[in-house]
Amino acid sequence: MRISYPLLPLALAALLSACASRMPAGPSVAEGNLATTLTPIDQQLVARLRGEQQGREHQHIEALRGQPGQYTIGGGDILTIVVWGHPELTAAALIAPTPLISPTEQAAATAAPPQGFVVSEAGDIQFPFAGSLHVDGLTEVQARDALAARLARVIQKPNVTLRVQAFRSKRIYVGGEVRAPGLQPINDIPMTLVEALNRGGGVLPTGDQSHIALLRGGTRYRIDLPGLIRDGIDPASILLKNGDVLNVSSAEENKVFVAGEVVTPRALPMHNGRLTLNEALGETGGMNPISADASQVYVVRRNDEKADVYLLDAKSPGAMAVAEGFELRARDMVYVAPSGLANWHRTLSLLIPGSLPAAVSARK
Repeated sequence: MRISYPLLPLALAALLSACASRMPAGPSVAEGNLATTLTPIDQQLVARLRGEQQGREHQHIEALRGQPGQYTIGGGDILTIVVWGHPELTAAALIAPTPLISPTEQAAATAAPPQGFVVSEAGDIQFPFAGSLHVDGLTEVQARDALAARLARVIQKPNVTLRVQAFRSKRIYVGGEVRAPGLQPINDIPMTLVEALNRGGGVLPTGDQSHIALLRGGTRYRIDLPGLIRDGIDPASILLKNGDVLNVSSAEENKVFVAGEVVTPRALPMHNGRLTLNEALGETGGMNPISADASQVYVVRRNDEKADVYLLDAKSPGAMAVAEGFELRARDMVYVAPSGLANWHRTLSLLIPGSLPAAVSARK
């Protein structure tokens, strides 16, 4: 006996019509509390997004660039001062108390030969015949001339040599995916971005050179090191200042997610911050030739309180060339929609479990 289902085709037709419908391209569409926009991916969009991205990066970088200058003395630095012909003045140097050693060791260090003049937190040093001299913010040459002017009151034409022996007043912190994270003192070698990364031992293979964060005074700057080189900007022109925190992100934190009708849906790491839509589809094995609808390839990008949704019609001529120029960003979601036939098959399987022939008819 054959049992027919006269209402099944009508129900399936209505359901597949709803599944196959698309969100119309246009300005903003309210999706709950999140505003979304749907924009077709074409050559004009690719050029616009690339220009906006470069503009944002260059604007931030300009605030960090500068010309290296001479080191200026600060509180905590230790100076070596020699007045030629007057060794008794150099012998008067004192060692600053060090709270990290025991009183016995401190006493022994005090009895040892003097090593240098410590700049106080107020920026002053005490020197025989010169009294208290303010050297904070001065270069070695300026501090030397100021001390010589003081000594000239009691010494005829004093010949003074002044050098910074220990740089302790200015420091930065380098952390994240580097070989030797920790504090790095700023010395007479300009602390550029390249110098800071080198002192940190270099970026680990697990680090993402395109996502380097610089925290300065409560403001966070993102630095794309390979992007700077591509755009002809010298990374050594980025100067770090006292108190800066430099952090190299892990590549695991910056992935792109590919889902839907692809051969191998998975999360993809970016290659130094770069991954195109074409590369993402290729690295997941491409679109499933049986179930994918090549005209509905979506890229979902979250921006604060808004989600931008981009649509690629991969069936159109030249679509893959456009996809090669469409740069993905970290945390983007790429979704390939199923075809109408795939939707029909899955819906039918849900309504009537079992193989497709058994779902259409049953024999008794």
